[in-house]
Amino acid sequence: MSTFDYGLEAGLFSFKGPNKGPKFLQKALGYRRFARAADAIRFVMEDIPSSMLQGCSLEVDEATYVGAAIRDLYESSDFPLPRQVKSSK
Repeated sequence: MSTFDYGLEAGLFSFKGPNKGPKFLQKALGYRRFARAADAIRFVMEDIPSSMLQGCSLEVDEATYVGAAIRDLYESSDFPLPRQVKSSK
C-alpha cells in the first residue's frame, strides 16, 4: 500500500444535501483547487460544517476520497499540518 502524499495538488468538490437523486448536481456548492492536499483536507475538516463532510469529494493524483476517507487522512499521524481544536458551541 502506498503512502498518501499530502503535498500533491488537490481538487475539492463540495455539495449541500444528500448525494442521491437527479438533483444532486444542481446542489453543488462548488469546486476549489488547492496547491496541497493537506490544505484541502484541513479546509474540509476545520472550515465547513461537519454535517457536510459526506458531501465532499477530494481528488488527488487521480484518486478520489469521500466523506470518512477525508477524515481518515486528517486524523492520520502522517497529516503534516497542525490541527485546530474545535470549540463546542
